[in-house]
Amino acid sequence: MFRQATTLAGAAVLALTSLAASPAAATPSGATAACMVNVGSVTGDGGQTYRTVTSTTPPTAGPQRTTTGVFQPGAVRLSSTFIDSANPMVPGSARNGFVVIGDSLYTRGYTTDGSDQIDPEFPGGSTRIGGGWTPYRLIERSFYRPLDTDIPDRTHFYGLRNDGVLVRWKVANGFQAAGSAVGFSAVKSMALISQTGSYDTFLANTGGGALYTIRIPVTSPMTPVVKKVRAGGWAGSTLIANRCGAYGTVVLAVNDATKTGALYAVGHANGLSTVINAIGNVPAGFENPIQFRWAPESDYLNGE
Repeated sequence: MFRQATTLAGAAVLALTSLAASPAAATPSGATAACMVNVGSVTGDGGQTYRTVTSTTPPTAGPQRTTTGVFQPGAVRLSSTFIDSANPMVPGSARNGFVVIGDSLYTRGYTTDGSDQIDPEFPGGSTRIGGGWTPYRLIERSFYRPLDTDIPDRTHFYGLRNDGVLVRWKVANGFQAAGSAVGFSAVKSMALISQTGSYDTFLANTGGGALYTIRIPVTSPMTPVVKKVRAGGWAGSTLIANRCGAYGTVVLAVNDATKTGALYAVGHANGLSTVINAIGNVPAGFENPIQFRWAPESDYLNGE
């Protein structure tokens, strides 16, 4: 197993008890500009799906496309965001991301053909990063590519353990420990809403239904800044988010029990002052247990 981060910085403790399930302050808004989130999932037989959900009023969902044979059936336990970028050499696209299979973390990359299937000439493959991932229940990566080409790219990888420790690695010629922070055992899901040259921000909900932002500066030691956005109303959902406008976010909340989704427009995050507009229910099911986001190679998120 690669070296774990040992710095425990910032007692950013989210409440462990269930919070009052008051509705999130969200109101329907027909004026919300249409934004999109590309939703992926891992199927039971090892495929990956791709569907575009658009924030029209009411929301619309495009057809679900499935790429078969990406993984062994039933193997994947966790998935990060996957990058989907146009490949000028082939009719399809190049894809890559991280998954946890068994106790190990892997990268998976492949190229699709014009029919969304793996191109046999560019099948890619999986590369094992390391073991020790049984205690983890959430993973995500942040890839910041600045518009100024003189500034280097930045990639960080995050893993949330069952004991509530959020661990960070810097990805550059391998994984390098970059700190950790305690106090996140109540977190149910996390969606990346900002990635800049100086910080990452997650929108996170708890099992009790509260909604928070978690800003993580790239500096060391790792010291998350946690702000409450709503006291309740967000229980039982997995969050998937994408940029909407210059400073906002469109958030898909997938109800894990009913396998349905609701779409929200979230203004620039500012604690309890954050504006959240309920757009409506998505006319599509989300039956697969592992949901993730498809992102472009240049993924500019500025939600907080």
